[in-house]
Amino acid sequence: MATGTVLVTGASTGIGEATALHLKELGFDSVGAVRKEADAERLRSHGLRTVKLDVTDPGSIAAARADLGDAPLAGLVNNAGIAVAGPLEFLPLDQLRLQLEINLVGQVAVTQQFLPSLRAGQGRIVNVSSIGGRVALPLVAAYNASKFALEAVSDSLRRELYGQGVDVIVIEPGGVRTPIWRKGNELADEIQEEMPPEAERLYGRMIAGLRRETLKIEQKTGIEPREVAEIIGRALTAKRPRTRYLVGTDAKIRGPLAKVMPTRLMDRAIARQLGR
Repeated sequence: MATGTVLVTGASTGIGEATALHLKELGFDSVGAVRKEADAERLRSHGLRTVKLDVTDPGSIAAARADLGDAPLAGLVNNAGIAVAGPLEFLPLDQLRLQLEINLVGQVAVTQQFLPSLRAGQGRIVNVSSIGGRVALPLVAAYNASKFALEAVSDSLRRELYGQGVDVIVIEPGGVRTPIWRKGNELADEIQEEMPPEAERLYGRMIAGLRRETLKIEQKTGIEPREVAEIIGRALTAKRPRTRYLVGTDAKIRGPLAKVMPTRLMDRAIARQLGR
């Protein structure tokens, strides 16, 4: 049954925005968490409740909790995230820390703050991971690390909460047409500008290949955020939800394939795909 309040982080664009809107359609009291007032105003124009929330700011998280009060929560969708790209050899460590702070530590911080409300509402935590939490690609090691870690945190938390009435579910999309690709490429441009000339010699071809693949996702092959939102809605309403949902044809192929394909063969396949 689609009832109760659900908080969706990272609701300003992409999967988060689509999820907040879809959950409202299902009948939930959907609350979109965003960082900017302009995004909050846009969501409110669609009839959504909003809160200001920056997952890297403990004070912001506490203020969002105070805004929502102590009422029970039917769900928490941890969706906020960014993508940092670049060869590990030259990746600034502050960018690695930023990636983990937003995609992992921030998700845990939000969960900690709202767990009492989720326990009171016998709610569900839905963590938006990625096929990148199962299959690691070159040049996005920081992003993959954050998603692999989120998968582990989700499993541990689900087992810690066993018997308390709060379930933890992971969503693993493949390529989705969201602004994360454009923003990721812009951040990659900034990182690449600071790299020494040697980086282009060693990794230039691979970087170009990855950019081609992300452009394909953004313009052609990526699924719409709505498809992911509908699976999140299913995870929140199913009587017996799965612990994981692969979303998109590419994810449904790559996930099972990674279990059976020898690692060295997978390495060669990925290298060929990226033009190495």
